[in-house]
Amino acid sequence: MHASFQGRSAGLGLALASAFAFGGSGVAAKPLIEAGLDPLHVVWLRVAGAALVMLPVAWRHRDLVRSRPVLLLGFGLLAVAGVQACYFAAISRIPVGVALLVEYLAPALVLGWVRFVQRRPVTRAAAVGVVLAVGGLACVVEVWSGLSFDAVGLLLALGAACCQVGYFVLSDQGSQDGAAGAEPPHPVGVIAYGLLIGAVVLTVIARPWGMDWSLLGGSAAMNGTDVPAWLLLLWIVLLATVIAYVTGVISVRLLSPAVAGVVACLEAVIATVLAWVLLGEHLSAPQLIGGSLVLIGAFIAQSSTPKAPSGPVASGPGEAQGQGEHEDRGAARGGGRTAAVEEELSAERAAT
Repeated sequence: MHASFQGRSAGLGLALASAFAFGGSGVAAKPLIEAGLDPLHVVWLRVAGAALVMLPVAWRHRDLVRSRPVLLLGFGLLAVAGVQACYFAAISRIPVGVALLVEYLAPALVLGWVRFVQRRPVTRAAAVGVVLAVGGLACVVEVWSGLSFDAVGLLLALGAACCQVGYFVLSDQGSQDGAAGAEPPHPVGVIAYGLLIGAVVLTVIARPWGMDWSLLGGSAAMNGTDVPAWLLLLWIVLLATVIAYVTGVISVRLLSPAVAGVVACLEAVIATVLAWVLLGEHLSAPQLIGGSLVLIGAFIAQSSTPKAPSGPVASGPGEAQGQGEHEDRGAARGGGRTAAVEEELSAERAAT
């Protein structure tokens, strides 16, 4: 009993650390973008730097390249490259908090896949969650003002949410492996190869050889205070990517799906508060209320997703542990990663 309590306490601490780390990614990236770096270049620096740090892990789990190539490719394209590129491009045009709240529509959007593609019924609670999330989003973007935010920025944030939906669907492969008695791929290994694949893809897209590298030797303004650009880059690579993903994966193994889902929702809250304090991005009262509705609706939709006989669309670590090793989520958000995503690739758990 005591050991179990200690494990859950440690898991809760790690989950909070992960949410804080992921939530700070946009806050650290936006000053670099405003200093002149292209959003895609910032994404490339983040992913390539994290991939370099995770190289020893990738080498240790090199058998994944042969046994799970489709999973690794999908993780790299969607959970890493897709989510991060869309999220960072979005925050270059709209507030960090708004972009992340839009991205948190992913758990609700995944129900559309369940209902209309897999043709499985959804629960009433899940439908209520979707309605709350959509209604909250309407408040966040202030639709009564005729969309006061940049429409392209909102579409990019929605693109990040859609990439997380793809990650949810992809993660279902891992849960089916566990249900069939096969050993799921190691979650940290999946993260390492996802970052490597994402770095390769983003290198082709971002073309970093055309980046103004001198900007990294200067400073970036954070709400009127000059901060060394290299320090912000270290924040993004080490804290908001490597540490965020690893602590998130471990925490999902120690916590129940419900607890992990609640803690993951704090990521958007942390990002909004950090953007308010460090960047001076203030949200109005209706936007704060709408953001709360988005998070509540996303959590209800996430926790009420119906399960298929072969394995859940959003399975949790508790279920996976009964089957063996978990697969992983990862994050991405980029901005983004959600606990549901972690739960899916952990058997898993992405979104993030």
